[in-house]
Amino acid sequence: MSNRTTVTEFLLLGFSDVRELQIVHFVVFLVIYLAGLMGNLLIISAVVLIHHLHTPMYFFLVNLSILDLGSISVIIPKSMANSLMNTRVISYPGCVTQFFLFLVFASTDFVLLTIMAYDRYIAICQPLHYEREMNRKACVEMAASAWITGIVYSALHTGNTFRLPFCHSNVINQFFCEIPQLLKITCSDSYLSEAGLLAFSLFLGLSCFVFIIVSYVLIFKAVLRIPSEQGRRKTFSTCLPHLTVVSLLVGTSFFEYMKPTSSSASGLDLIVGVLYSLVPPVMNPIIYSMRNKEIKAALKKLIVLRLFPKN
Repeated sequence: MSNRTTVTEFLLLGFSDVRELQIVHFVVFLVIYLAGLMGNLLIISAVVLIHHLHTPMYFFLVNLSILDLGSISVIIPKSMANSLMNTRVISYPGCVTQFFLFLVFASTDFVLLTIMAYDRYIAICQPLHYEREMNRKACVEMAASAWITGIVYSALHTGNTFRLPFCHSNVINQFFCEIPQLLKITCSDSYLSEAGLLAFSLFLGLSCFVFIIVSYVLIFKAVLRIPSEQGRRKTFSTCLPHLTVVSLLVGTSFFEYMKPTSSSASGLDLIVGVLYSLVPPVMNPIIYSMRNKEIKAALKKLIVLRLFPKN
């Protein structure tokens, strides 16, 4: 018979037991958090305040920045607080909340990136139909469908995961509450329904990924038909940030979910966890601001307006 226990709290994986290194971890995560916060807030402010950025592509970019703000805010502050207070504890309700919210932001992020690929496809391959296909109502409906999909998907996973009994331990081998590590500590005869849901999730994720790949194959074909080199470069530059963000998200997630599983904590779990959960949200605004001339110009204008309001 399984050794089933009532879990009231979980122990997260700490970065170190050495006090000095815990302070270093706090400072490093504080810098990462402030960088992600500032970068995404600048993107949101630039798009909201600069009128010529009120287009479908930048409307979706604002949603992406909101999702990135949410995902880092769900994970980093708790990890920083634990390091500062020299503890690893997260309450059961806290773990459920963190699990649910992070999954909402992560899954909505991927759906939104799929919609953004469709937006680029229509803009480049069917430009005459762009205003009709990507009108304000359609954009709002697409963004709303992404959020609703993420919320429903996360609610299913959260309910299915936390209804399982935890038999083996209350130690999570990651610095936040995530699916693979929680499934490791559930009873071995109880997680099959969640495994089935994960398999279905994998199918949906692959479907979105294939849609993005097919969209870009068609986009590349259309770009190559543009006669002038300058036109090709200008058109492709509108896609490059999105393609880079997708590659970063898919690449880091692939390493997280495809790495060999282990029953004990490892440095690899921590490194990969940081890569896939923190790097994309922090890097996304940097990628868009560096590779997109309109965003760079808008950010410069915004900073000038704030520093020199009279001019």
